Amino acid sequence: MKLQQLKYLLAIVDNGLNITAAAERMYTSQPGVSKQLKLLEEELGLQLFVRKGKSLDGITAAGHQVIDRARVIMRETENIRSLAADYYQEEEGALSIATTHTQARYVLPDIIAEFRKRFPKIGLNLHQGTSEQIADMITNNNIDFAIATGSKDLFAGLILVPSYRWDRAVVVPKGHELTKLGRKLTLQDLARYPLVTYVFSFGGQSSLKRAFENEGLEPDVVFTARDADVIKTYVRMGMGVGIVASMAADCADQKELQVIGAEGLFPRSTTWIGFRKDAVLRRYMVEFVKLFAPHVTTSQLEEIRRATTQDEIDGLFEQNELPVRGACVDSIIEAA
Repeated sequence: MKLQQLKYLLAIVDNGLNITAAAERMYTSQPGVSKQLKLLEEELGLQLFVRKGKSLDGITAAGHQVIDRARVIMRETENIRSLAADYYQEEEGALSIATTHTQARYVLPDIIAEFRKRFPKIGLNLHQGTSEQIADMITNNNIDFAIATGSKDLFAGLILVPSYRWDRAVVVPKGHELTKLGRKLTLQDLARYPLVTYVFSFGGQSSLKRAFENEGLEPDVVFTARDADVIKTYVRMGMGVGIVASMAADCADQKELQVIGAEGLFPRSTTWIGFRKDAVLRRYMVEFVKLFAPHVTTSQLEEIRRATTQDEIDGLFEQNELPVRGACVDSIIEAA
């Protein structure tokens, strides 16, 4: 039994048992209404109307009871819709986000500040970790949104919305030899120095290592950390050349560090925001997604939620170039 069949049933009754008039009221065809009425009677095993030829001439005793209950059901359906609309619009509650340090430190502050202006009564809980730890949080905790880069295999149960793309950036102490090349930086240049970078994922080979291997090079990674600020601290100490996400190349670092553009040296990465497939997104949640990924429209978000596979979701953005987040323009060195 479908709600649409009950709607057609009531439309027939409310239009004097005239199926044609009922079809016009429901903006559908008369054969379609007749077919659904027949299917409903067959499923119930009851005759709801007295027929005279092809016309309806009255309502059976069983039909009166079914119609009364159908009206109750449709009233409750409207109540549920009203409740859902009120719940969607409600501006009190909490939002829990699991993400990496880079997102929490360099990307989310401005977004959260704007979100707080719009929704001051919403409590925010921010949890940080690696992609593997975020996946565990999704499994074990009540997390509304996960924000991470790549690692899609860890988040098969989520809808992942592509949000922006980014490159890596190279950070070195001021006056470092790499800032004086007078040409574009190469992997061969980087392979000559000890490197300080992020902890490599346990879920597969690092794209950074793979880029070196494709050139027949073995990077000398002497120190890894999860936190870009820690990486930059050890670069300042002279431990090595830092490789960080471009968003982490902050203008505030330029007193001691210089940033060298590394676009094209490593595969460009895509950051996404994800939520459970069965999640009920309230208005403030939708607004958070749109703040984090401004290129995503409300209608696209509805399409995303109707998609059955991640490939289908990714396909929605094939024609749209994602925004690219870069390093601090004031501090970056573009080699000639």
